[in-house]
Amino acid sequence: MESLLLYSVFNGLVVGIFYALMALGLSLILGLNGVINFAHGTFMALGGYIAFTIEPYVGFWGSLIVAPLLTVILGLAVERVLIRPLYGRDPLFSLLLTFGLAMIMEDLIRTIWGAVGRPFVLPGYLNAPLSNTFFFLTGYRVVLILITIVVTGALFAVLRYSRIGIRIRAGNADLETISAMGVNIFFLRAANFGIGIFLAGVAGILAAGQLGLSPSIGSSLIMPSFVAIIVGGVGSLVGSVLGGLIIGIASGITAAFFPVAQEVVIYVIMAIVLVIRPRGLLGQEGLFE
Repeated sequence: MESLLLYSVFNGLVVGIFYALMALGLSLILGLNGVINFAHGTFMALGGYIAFTIEPYVGFWGSLIVAPLLTVILGLAVERVLIRPLYGRDPLFSLLLTFGLAMIMEDLIRTIWGAVGRPFVLPGYLNAPLSNTFFFLTGYRVVLILITIVVTGALFAVLRYSRIGIRIRAGNADLETISAMGVNIFFLRAANFGIGIFLAGVAGILAAGQLGLSPSIGSSLIMPSFVAIIVGGVGSLVGSVLGGLIIGIASGITAAFFPVAQEVVIYVIMAIVLVIRPRGLLGQEGLFE
């Protein structure tokens, strides 16, 4: 029983990491850009497929670096051409735009790479279990956790200490004021959008190595990622990470003992949190109250 519980918690933690990375990017884009980005999951899938394509040439580690950057370039093009004209308008417009964009991009992925799932080949030494007792603890899963810690830590360091990070945080608080001070808010929003898409690209590659590739891999993770934001608290990046890990672990444990409720438990947790604390665990006061 203890081994099963530990196995379930660890599996849930791994999935929770994907939710957390996705929720971080979504929260960043929602905060400064004011865009509910339903295409975020498709950008995640795109990052995984780009890595799948270039891995034979640059290797796994090279694809882990190059693929998110290529995904960012595509994301910045979308931001400049489609999303930027909608800034300042009703958020419903950007929601509908990104919802339609997600369906178009998913169909493009099917057209280019096929509708059948693809295996993402990992280096052999990463697939080997690190322990005979804890067979589920593989080198790749440890690397996955370490990469997530490094990427998340780097993001918070950039937001806290770099000039552009400080401006992003200031823009979240009062965009009009920093615009009046001469900050180019279009560049700032583009940079913020690019950072969010970079996180989606990283999540896509890590998820591809764990879950395999399919055109719908992003759409299957996008709604739990929104739930993670709500549970953790809209406006809190730390809360987004916490929310992702909580619903991931809860889903993993439920899958082991009551598989039918694996997805339902995510929304039950959201409902309980909203009833007890409408702003979320670490959310800003007044957003939902």
